Amino acid sequence: MIETRAYGATGLRVSALGLGAGQLGHDALSEPDAAALLAGALDAGVTLIDTAPSYGLSEQRIGRHLGARRDQAVLSTKLGYGVDGVEDWTGPCITGGVEQALRILRTDRIDIAHLHSCPRAVLERGEVIDALDRAKAAGKLRAIAYSGENADLDYALACGRFDGLMASLNPFEQRTADHVLPALGGAGFIAKRPVANHPWRFVDRPVGDYCEPYWERLQAMGLAPPAGMAWGEFALRFTLSIAGVASAIVGTGRLAHLLENVTWAEKGPLDAGVVAVWRQRFRAADEGWIGQV
Repeated sequence: MIETRAYGATGLRVSALGLGAGQLGHDALSEPDAAALLAGALDAGVTLIDTAPSYGLSEQRIGRHLGARRDQAVLSTKLGYGVDGVEDWTGPCITGGVEQALRILRTDRIDIAHLHSCPRAVLERGEVIDALDRAKAAGKLRAIAYSGENADLDYALACGRFDGLMASLNPFEQRTADHVLPALGGAGFIAKRPVANHPWRFVDRPVGDYCEPYWERLQAMGLAPPAGMAWGEFALRFTLSIAGVASAIVGTGRLAHLLENVTWAEKGPLDAGVVAVWRQRFRAADEGWIGQV
C-alpha cells in the first residue's frame, strides 16, 4: 500500500500519491469507469483526491460515487471562481464557493480548500483569506491552502496564513524545493505535475504542447534516469524523494495508469546520490526558469 504522510501541522494524513481528478471530469469517461477509478484509488491506498470546479464533471462524480467511502478520502478542491452571480476573487465568492462545493461533493466538510492560482494583489487585500478562515472556523473546511506559482506563491508562503501550499515540482521544476519547502514551517505541501507532463515522449521540440518548457529543460540538463528505470517512475520517485513533500498528485482517467504509478511510488525514495546529481544539475542549468502555471 501507499505510505501516508503528515500534511503539515493540520493533523491530516495524505497518501504520498494523490489522484488528480481533472480527467475524472471528462465527458469521454463513462460513469462506470469514473466510479471504478475512484473505488480503485481508495482500494490501492490513494486517499488524496484533488479536484476543482473547473474540472468538468469531476466534483459531481466524486459526490455521486464516493458515497459510504467518504471518510476514507482526503478531498481537496479549489475556490475563488465559478459561483454564478458572484464576482470572482471576492469574499462572497469564497463563501458561496464553499457552500457550492459541499453541495456538489455531497459532504459536510472539505478537507483541503485551495485558492486556485489567486493573484498576489487579491491575496494582499485579505478578503478571500478572511472568508476561508471563517469557513474553517465554522467546521466546513479542515485546512486552507494556496495553489499557484512564482511571486504569487512566494506571497502566500510569506503571509503565514495558509495551512498548506500546492505548486509544481519535478526533475525539471526544482526551484520550489530550494525556495519554498525549506520555509514551510508547519504548512503542508502537495506537489503537482510530478511527472512534468511527460516531455520525454517527444524526440523533437513539441511546439505548443503544454510540456514544451519542460522538454527544453530536459535537453538543457542532459541527464537520463538510472539504467532500466522508466522516465515516469524516475520523475515520480524523484518528486517524492524531496523532503517536505506530503503528496504528489498524478492526473489520470485510467485506473491502470493510476495503479502503475502506485507500483512506482511503493518502491520508495530514489538513492540519495541520484537525487543529489539531479538537484545540482538543475541549479547549474537554470536560466531563470519560472514555475509553470
